[in-house]
Amino acid sequence: MNARGVAKAVILTAVAVALSPVFIPVGIAKCFPAQHMVNVIAAVMLGPVYGLVIACVAAIIRNVLGLGTLLAFPGGMIGALLAGLAYRLFKNIYWAGAGEVIGTGILGALVSAWVVAPVFLGKNLAAATLVAAFGISTVGGTIAGIVVLHILEKAGVWKP
Repeated sequence: MNARGVAKAVILTAVAVALSPVFIPVGIAKCFPAQHMVNVIAAVMLGPVYGLVIACVAAIIRNVLGLGTLLAFPGGMIGALLAGLAYRLFKNIYWAGAGEVIGTGILGALVSAWVVAPVFLGKNLAAATLVAAFGISTVGGTIAGIVVLHILEKAGVWKP
């Protein structure tokens, strides 16, 4: 860990939390496009471990503030990890985006529907409903993250 990496992680966590009032409600789930945007940015600029930690800390803060649900943990964290691993492997922001969409939109949704909702929330949720909701949220957030990365590159803040 270095001071710049930690500072960037703190900023990205704050962005995810500050933008958390913007969500898509789906039953008991709240889908956060801003978290997916942050996941892609963190994956590319900081790597999979930072991305995972940012997603976890943002989920904790959102839950403490009553802005999120426990479904945020598998959704955000799996997506951030896969986005970071995909970027590390391919060195391509679009592959990072694909990792986020697969990680959150499919795997995170399935873990939420099959494990988190029944075990921790005492509710049964249709996996297809969560895959659709998480998918819509993560595609929108991923596109936003890729756009922000292009802007940061043009501004000289980040270099691929």
